[in-house]
Amino acid sequence: METLTVGNFVTLGLLVLLQAVLGFDNLLYISLESKRAPAESQSKVRKLGIGLAVLFRIGLLFLLVNLIRYFQDPLFAFEATVLEAQVNEARANAARSEAALKRAEELYRKKLISADDYDTARANYDVDAARLRSSRAVLSKMVIRAPFDGFAGIRRINVGDYATVGQELVDVVKLDPLRVNFSLPEILLAKVRPGLRVAVTTDAYPEDSFTGTITAIAPRADVAGHSIEVRANLPNPELRLRPGLFVRVNVSLGGREDAIVIPEEAIWPVGQDKTVFVVVDGKAVQRIVRIGTRQPGVVEILSGLEEGEVVVTAGQMKLHDGAAVQPVGGSSAATN
Repeated sequence: METLTVGNFVTLGLLVLLQAVLGFDNLLYISLESKRAPAESQSKVRKLGIGLAVLFRIGLLFLLVNLIRYFQDPLFAFEATVLEAQVNEARANAARSEAALKRAEELYRKKLISADDYDTARANYDVDAARLRSSRAVLSKMVIRAPFDGFAGIRRINVGDYATVGQELVDVVKLDPLRVNFSLPEILLAKVRPGLRVAVTTDAYPEDSFTGTITAIAPRADVAGHSIEVRANLPNPELRLRPGLFVRVNVSLGGREDAIVIPEEAIWPVGQDKTVFVVVDGKAVQRIVRIGTRQPGVVEILSGLEEGEVVVTAGQMKLHDGAAVQPVGGSSAATN
């Protein structure tokens, strides 16, 4: 019978590793020598490889269990000696009631006790089992774990301090992805929808823009602000952004070539209405307009103006219908 060389053991170890990881139960262990080993030698090598594969799988399972335990380490644990004693007491009572119930079942089958005695034993066991579950539930509250994968912030409590109900202990945040909550004017309700792209900018990174997607739209409008709350999902794989940052959101709603726009300063609010002063034959005429999309410095006019009309952008406080106006500098006209 041939002996196994160092090369045999190296090959065997690699094949056992593949077998353990990939689960191939029929891998052939081939000798590195030029001729095949006899059948008896191959049988012994195969048995040895299977045994090592079993041990390796046990080792992988042990490593996996420890990794899970490592990543599930608690954030905080409170002193629970009294509660642990209560759980032990409840466990002992439940075990005693279970043994009494088994004896009662046996005696009841032999007609040696009444149905009432059997029901009493059953009820005692149910009560003790419920108390055990309750005490375990209370004990589990003494260990605080993160409800999701994320990052723990700065602790607000130290070891040995007393904690009260509702006290903040530590911030746990998920940085990727982030959620962006913002509001849009209610007049855009027909245009905004889940799936639209948004561009987010922040003063922390003034040169960069972050792209996200609208995921939800509030089912009701804000009565006071006449706006709709919108939520967008913002990928943050590099973890550059942080929850709580002030951001500016630009929603891409598409463009219209025939849109009429005027300078934003031409809008003059009167109560709930939006008005502009239009210059007609050298006199100011106040009109109610309906505005649409806003962009930096300009606003879209949906109705109330025609293309080419001249509007007043300064001094509206001194104007009224029919007041004479004299353009100063360049005039502002409605354009598309």
